[in-house]
Amino acid sequence: MHRQRYSSAVIKNFLARQTATKNLLATNDAVTKNKAYCDVFINHRGIDTKRTLATLLYDHLSRQKLKPFLDNKNMKPGDKLFDHIDNAIRNCKVGIAVFSPNYCKSYFCLHELALFAESKKKVIPIFCDVKPSQLSVTDNGNVPKKDLLRFESALEEAKCTVGLTFDSLEGNWLDVVNSASEIVMESLIEMKSINFH
Repeated sequence: MHRQRYSSAVIKNFLARQTATKNLLATNDAVTKNKAYCDVFINHRGIDTKRTLATLLYDHLSRQKLKPFLDNKNMKPGDKLFDHIDNAIRNCKVGIAVFSPNYCKSYFCLHELALFAESKKKVIPIFCDVKPSQLSVTDNGNVPKKDLLRFESALEEAKCTVGLTFDSLEGNWLDVVNSASEIVMESLIEMKSINFH
């Protein structure tokens, strides 16, 4: 697979524009009060990856001067769960979905994935300790039929998207975090260049 690499000058220029955009948004009260602005939303199953891959990604992307969204980092007591998360997904630029063994057991994970698909957001899948073929939505009788259909459709779309694979017992955490961050950065640069043309 060929991936375009960007020079450090292109990346620095992009980051400078990102900072200017964030400063502009921070001064606009209507935007900051009504929308949860973020560059990348990290969708994950907390019991599997919150203390490892999800937090490592959040910290690394933050050090890259990007604004990632991770529920335990961006939400505070009293925030309305669905309102805050749904708003962040609708207003993010790109998503990372960290698939893990317990991912499909979570209504919230699947709801967020479906919202990515419905919002036509680019999603970068990371298959952590799980193969795409092992992922499936199970009907435990508690989820409305319309949501099951949304979840199945979004999951099939994600399974057919080229992603990163990671084995937490044998893999290098830094490698997967760097690779995912590079892909996010490249995606954001491509989106900016498309918007300028």
